[in-house]
Amino acid sequence: MRALVLAAGIGERLRPLTETTPKPLLEIGGQPLIHYPLAMLKRAGLTDIAVNVHHLADALTRALGDGSRFGISITWAPEPKLLGTGGPLNGLKDFLGTDTFVIANGDTILDLDLTEVISFHRERGALATIVLAHPENLDYYSHLEIDSDARIRRMRLMMQRTPLKYDDFPRQLDEALAAKLASYMYCGVIVAEPAALDLIPVRPPWSLFTSLFGPMVAKGLPVFGWVHRGFMRTLDDLDGYTRLRAEFSAKPPPVPTL
Repeated sequence: MRALVLAAGIGERLRPLTETTPKPLLEIGGQPLIHYPLAMLKRAGLTDIAVNVHHLADALTRALGDGSRFGISITWAPEPKLLGTGGPLNGLKDFLGTDTFVIANGDTILDLDLTEVISFHRERGALATIVLAHPENLDYYSHLEIDSDARIRRMRLMMQRTPLKYDDFPRQLDEALAAKLASYMYCGVIVAEPAALDLIPVRPPWSLFTSLFGPMVAKGLPVFGWVHRGFMRTLDDLDGYTRLRAEFSAKPPPVPTL
């Protein structure tokens, strides 16, 4: 199995820090942020990993190199122009498309046992399995809604916060079914089958959720949600960075690092 770590973002809400340091290299708990998703993948036995880069790409490639000193192999996927969250898949179809693969955000810290997610994914015969969580501030995020079998029946993808507006996949849903669904947020990890790559748009830029996984759900394809109930933090803005550094300094959580 192989993986893609998304690390090309500019990190606008973390300026001025990200004017000189790419977001994935910001320090949390004495480690660059990107070390946490890479360690999660390595612990599950995924050591052949692509990383897409754009903003301050040279700093990232210098910091991680080919990955060998961390016990992994990194394939760099540079983006002279940003390709969106899904666009890297176009150029990595040959790299990822031979087996079940994983997509992980480069700015999320989880104590996730990825092997459990992969087993669940295969047992359910899923085309994709999306790792979910239920934060206190769920309204701040898009809603991914699952039924009692953990199948995602609707994605309510947030288009704007003021006023609140969603783009729903599917647009219409039986009211009785909708009333029974449980809402969660995406927390940065997806397991998918190579057949999902046959459904991607021909040309970037495009979004993983509005252009691939949302339409898959709308078509009734087998997309499932794995609910993670352990540690989860994602880095959004400067205030969040300050709080996260303080949290790790006061009491480091048991999260593997490289």
